[in-house]
Amino acid sequence: MSGQFSYGDKVLLIDGKQRRYLITLAEGAEFHSHAGFVAHAEIVGRPEGSRLQSTKGARYIALRPTLEDFVVEMPRGAQVIYPKDLAPICMLADIGPGVRVLESGVGSGALSMTMLRYGAHITGYELREDFANRAVTNVRSFLGEQALERYDVQVRDCYEGIDATDIDRVVLDLPEPWQVVPHAQRIMKPGGILVAYTPSITQAVQTREAMANPSWTGTRTLEVLHRGWYIEGMAVRPDHRMVAHTGFLTVGRLLGE
Repeated sequence: MSGQFSYGDKVLLIDGKQRRYLITLAEGAEFHSHAGFVAHAEIVGRPEGSRLQSTKGARYIALRPTLEDFVVEMPRGAQVIYPKDLAPICMLADIGPGVRVLESGVGSGALSMTMLRYGAHITGYELREDFANRAVTNVRSFLGEQALERYDVQVRDCYEGIDATDIDRVVLDLPEPWQVVPHAQRIMKPGGILVAYTPSITQAVQTREAMANPSWTGTRTLEVLHRGWYIEGMAVRPDHRMVAHTGFLTVGRLLGE
């Protein structure tokens, strides 16, 4: 990656109040806000971390967006899984280079991008064609065209069955993951891992009930809480607000026959 910004690069602009704006540099384009505008041409050729000033004197810092930045700011159709859950999902599912994943409910592609970043090969099932297209566009936009060689999204209903074979992991973000558990048992390798992300505990309970048979071991359900801390000199305390519940993560490991 070049140290200087070029046309086509993604840039994260951060203003004095830590508000964040994601842009893609294009010839002749400008970034506009209530505080004036910055021409993209003024960013091109500058190194990451440069300080910029708008036509009305507003100041910005220009950085390359991290995956976390992109997930939070990217265009979306479906609600995304947020970073506080993305990393634990990849740890629970043991995602790594060459792992073959069946992902159902790809939505806007946040989880797909994270697993692809880890080196996985993904077959994605998505009911809505517009969501499938958005996920592919977001993956291409952040990870580049080469990532699509490991990303096959199909407009399919996972409840009706899974045709994919040689699958190591099944990762689910859909309303009724328990319907997918029997299909997963048929197509996963022994030792494979299933992880389901569900907003409500009743969904997690039904998923656990579907896995309550001798084919599964190590089943558990957890949630991840995110609490920041205020640190200013000697004033140290937990933030007044925290990101508590977003979803439950249910995981289990498939045994051989």
